Amino acid sequence: MNRMTVGGRTIELDKDGFLVELSDWSTEVASALAAAEDLELTPEHWEVLELLRSFYEEFQLSPATRPLIKYTALKLGPDKGNSLHLNRLFKGTPAKLAAKLAGLPKPTNCL
Repeated sequence: MNRMTVGGRTIELDKDGFLVELSDWSTEVASALAAAEDLELTPEHWEVLELLRSFYEEFQLSPATRPLIKYTALKLGPDKGNSLHLNRLFKGTPAKLAAKLAGLPKPTNCL
């Protein structure tokens, strides 16, 4: 089991770096997870992370890439809901990396 310390709290991570307890998520935790991935979160990233958390709240699962793209296009428009934009933001693995940073479980079809 991996751990990281954020704001004096110890956060448990699974072998892939995802939160063990979804309730441990906060914006500070998201920023620390992003830093571990050598990524600085911009307002564009936060927009997608908040969208993912809403998706999870509604459907109780982390979307794979295609549903993520469709949902993003539906909620944020085609300029942001496309694979080029999401791949650029999340290093070519938008479903997996965005879910990790949003504090959600790994999408079931991600390796």
